[in-house]
Amino acid sequence: MAETNVIRVRYWAAAKAAAGTGSDDVLVTGPTTLAELRAAAAALHPGTRLAEVLAACSTLVGEQPVGLADPASYVVDPGATVEFLPPFAGGAGTSTDPAC
Repeated sequence: MAETNVIRVRYWAAAKAAAGTGSDDVLVTGPTTLAELRAAAAALHPGTRLAEVLAACSTLVGEQPVGLADPASYVVDPGATVEFLPPFAGGAGTSTDPAC
């Protein structure tokens, strides 16, 4: 039987509003892809827009930005903290994405 571990997921701005909480502990049985983690986090909040919002947000794993990495290939280890951040307004332009 595989040992169960946790990945801490932290939500900011629109993701926090969609989830109705600032964070979740997602149970995993080992390393998981970012795409699987997003789906598991969204499943904790059925009937919300969380899956749509998470897909539009930037992601940090630990303190490292995921950037343009493929979520289906990006592996997250148990014990990690993953943060979902909306596009930031300001600077030369602002986001018009309604998801975040």
